[in-house]
Amino acid sequence: MISNTPLNLSELPIYKKAQEIFALSQNISTYLSHDLSSLRSDGSEDSDIYFSGDIVQQSVSLAPEILNAELERNSERKYKHLASLKHLTNLLYKNSYRLERSNSNGKDFLPILRSELKKFKKLQSSWMLTL
Repeated sequence: MISNTPLNLSELPIYKKAQEIFALSQNISTYLSHDLSSLRSDGSEDSDIYFSGDIVQQSVSLAPEILNAELERNSERKYKHLASLKHLTNLLYKNSYRLERSNSNGKDFLPILRSELKKFKKLQSSWMLTL
């Protein structure tokens, strides 16, 4: 039986895009955290700082879900990984919009993240058809 899976799963275009999104999210989060980490005048913290961590946590989970879906032989569990990947992508979109409303200069980079997420979704659609 011939498989469409590359010998090295990290060569998959969707996997590479997931790695790029992770790196971008990490850089954006680092940039935002400098602006959002200071306390407000009343001594409270900016709640948007949690969304900057969320985009990193969600983007770091993309690549493992792709690998799990590729390697999974059981179709029911494979679809669970695919659903999780779709859910993570949607959460990344949602949190990028939340961060864009934050009080930070770094919010200008969030449209770039969403642009990369759109490319990822296109790759995801075509990749899911090959599984």
